[in-house]
Amino acid sequence: MPEGDTVWRAARMLHAALAGEALVRWDLRVPRFATSDLVGRTVLDVTPRGKHLLARVEGGLTLHTHLGMDGAWRVYEGDRRWGGGPSHEIRAVVGTADRTAVGYRLKVVELLRTAEEDRAVGHLGPDLLGPGWDGAVALGNLLGDPARPVGEALLDQRNLAGVGNIFKSETCFVARAYPWSPIGEIPEPRRLVVAAKRLLEINKKLPSGSRRLHVYGRRNLPCPRCGTPVRKAVQADRPTYWCPRCQPGAAG
Repeated sequence: MPEGDTVWRAARMLHAALAGEALVRWDLRVPRFATSDLVGRTVLDVTPRGKHLLARVEGGLTLHTHLGMDGAWRVYEGDRRWGGGPSHEIRAVVGTADRTAVGYRLKVVELLRTAEEDRAVGHLGPDLLGPGWDGAVALGNLLGDPARPVGEALLDQRNLAGVGNIFKSETCFVARAYPWSPIGEIPEPRRLVVAAKRLLEINKKLPSGSRRLHVYGRRNLPCPRCGTPVRKAVQADRPTYWCPRCQPGAAG
C-alpha cells in the first residue's frame, strides 16, 4: 500500500516536469481510455489527494491515477531510454517536448472531467499533506467507530488520507498506542493525528526511497526508545510492528 509521502513526491515530480507545457504525447494503455487524445492541450497542475494523483489538463479534464501496491511514475528527459520496467507494465505515457512521464503498474488509470473529481476522491477524509488538512475532522472520523482497532482505523482513507501500512505502525509507536486496541480506549487519541501528520511531513522532505523509521521493518531489533525487541504480527492481512513495552496491549 503506498504511503502519502510517496504520492506527494510523485505529484511534485510530475508537476515540475509537465505543468505549463503542451502535450506532444498521450497514451493511456487501458481499454476504456485507449482512444483518448489530449495532444496539444496544456497540463495545468498535478495534485496529490491522499494516495491519488490528479493531473489536470486544459479543457476541464483530469487524469486520475493510483499507484496501488507497486505502481510508480518515472520521468525521462528528451529521448532517454525508459527504464522503469518492461513495456507490458506501462499503463500511461504523458509527454511534453522535453520530458516524458511513464506510469508503470498503476492500479487506476482513468480520465475524468475535472468538475467530477469527487467521484474518485470525494470519499476521502482530510488529506494529511494537503492544504485543506483539518485535524479535528480527522480525529472525529477516527472516533466514529470507537470499537475499531487503532491500526485498522488509521488505514481507512475515509478517516484521514495518506497513512499506509508503514506509517500505521510508525504512528502507533510515536503515539504509544497498541495497534489492536479499540481506538475509543486510547488515552489522548489526538496524539495519533498529531503523530501521523508530523511523520508524513518529516518523511516527504527526504530523498525518494528513504524514510526515517522507528519500528517498521525492525523485527527483533531494539526499540529506539527503550531497547526492547520490536515485535511483528499480522493485522488485517498486513505486517504490523510495535514495541511491547512502549505500546502494551493484550498480546504485548
